[in-house]
Amino acid sequence: MERLAPSARRDPYGSRVGRRHSALVASVVPWLSIAFGSVLPIFVIATAMPIAPPVGFIMFVCWRLVRPGLLPAWAGVPLGIFDDLFNGQPFGFAILFWSLAVLAIDAVEARFPWRSFGLDWMTAALLILLYIFAGMIVSGAVLAGPLFVAVIPQLVLSVLLVPVAARLVAALDRLRLRRWRRAA
Repeated sequence: MERLAPSARRDPYGSRVGRRHSALVASVVPWLSIAFGSVLPIFVIATAMPIAPPVGFIMFVCWRLVRPGLLPAWAGVPLGIFDDLFNGQPFGFAILFWSLAVLAIDAVEARFPWRSFGLDWMTAALLILLYIFAGMIVSGAVLAGPLFVAVIPQLVLSVLLVPVAARLVAALDRLRLRRWRRAA
């Protein structure tokens, strides 16, 4: 066919006929992107008040919302262990909360099988707000008015970061399912 019409195979799909996606890339990309998100807040300049959003948790929630069946239900445990090493909370906080977040997202999916982006954003925002407030309680900080005022920028930035993270997850998902190798 290429001899008769060389441009016939230059469409976005024809050039990938006979190729398969890499199983290694397909399985590693979500885990590495969440792990990178857990490490990313370390590189933010240290300030007196919390500004850096919990990027690892946001990526984890977005992967669960954008691709519901991709990560298993137990994925919150190993990813939470990794996040506990970097987030500064007592060990076990992320393990517990990430596992509870998986259960909450599964409950929302069971209740609303046909969701919209607004419902996904609201679910993610509620989970992020609960995550940050639970982190404040567990950290041993004195829960007073100035603390709640100081955490407002982190809350707003975290909630506004959800659509950006969802777009990033969608792009990573396209990369994950890209056809890399020739079919045998």
